[in-house]
Amino acid sequence: KENEFMIIGHGGNKQALADRIGCPVDEIVDMSSNLNPLGPPDFVEDVIRNNLAAVQSLPEPDAWSMRRGFAQFHGLAADRVIAGNGTTWFIYTLPLALEAKTAVIAGPTYSDYKDACRMHNVGSTLCPAGPDTGFVPDIDRLDTLSDGADLVFICNPNNPTGTLVEKEKIEYLLRRHPDTAFVVDESYLPFAEGADEISLVSDERYGNLIVLSSMSKIFRIPGLRTGFLTASDAVARRIMAHYQPWSVNGLAQAVIRYIFDHPEKIEPFYQETRSFIQAEKAVFTEALSGVDGLELFDSAAYFNLARLTGALRSEDFCAAIGQEKLLIRDCANFDGLSDEYVRFSLKEREINLRLARAVKEVIRHG
Repeated sequence: KENEFMIIGHGGNKQALADRIGCPVDEIVDMSSNLNPLGPPDFVEDVIRNNLAAVQSLPEPDAWSMRRGFAQFHGLAADRVIAGNGTTWFIYTLPLALEAKTAVIAGPTYSDYKDACRMHNVGSTLCPAGPDTGFVPDIDRLDTLSDGADLVFICNPNNPTGTLVEKEKIEYLLRRHPDTAFVVDESYLPFAEGADEISLVSDERYGNLIVLSSMSKIFRIPGLRTGFLTASDAVARRIMAHYQPWSVNGLAQAVIRYIFDHPEKIEPFYQETRSFIQAEKAVFTEALSGVDGLELFDSAAYFNLARLTGALRSEDFCAAIGQEKLLIRDCANFDGLSDEYVRFSLKEREINLRLARAVKEVIRHG
């Protein structure tokens, strides 16, 4: 039953909402999933159509070509890079591969860090941040808890809070605890302004640094399941000892190879996405400013955590918003949050303003 809960505990279900309110599922707008609101760039869809034959043959067993492309783009040696079936594969493999006994998780955050530890009988301790600091982690507390820990998970920017830990603070922890492996999940970093200055993916100075990078979120291709892990040679070898051949399917490899074979297309798409997000977050925040009963937290990503400060609780709030065919994330099942919290993942302006109107109406009648 516990494993079953781990699988279903990730958030919104469009079909369930459609069934509940009695409408076709394609009328539901999913604002619960953290994916690029611009959708995949046109060239990605072209590559998929042109490479359907890739499913008729076995792909490269170690996804070497896409590893090499990622490494070249970031100025890394390819043997420090592993390609996986999304970053989730790495999260669940790391406690086993590194033979961890204890872990610390900077939270509230993505549930799979804790679930991965539980799967491998690794004791985990949450280092929670709260609304009084805007959910920015307490580095001194994290420093204390990291002492003697085998693993530390830091999602940067964090899901669901959108907060960023400054690069210098992570480097401080890396230096302070050389025998502790720090897993820095940068899955949402491409959405943040100044991402290149914040990222640790190309930093080769720390043997205890592991960086996770996702292609799924920024390129909106979660169904292809693609992600990367970057680590020292020694750590990469330990992880590869648990690697299964053909972990990345042929179609996914073809798409990622194309992207890194055309690096001139990557940064313009990133910049277009960031500009879009900044503009839409500003409009959405302004639309909800001064609303009694709702506190909206700053976010470096394209989703916003919100706190219900009145009598409404998250389950009823999400159900009421769902009547408008808008699916949002109930954050009650995040360790470190409660039924006071929900998350909005933004779309294009018309939908965002539709959500803002719905939020104000539900709170007014709540």
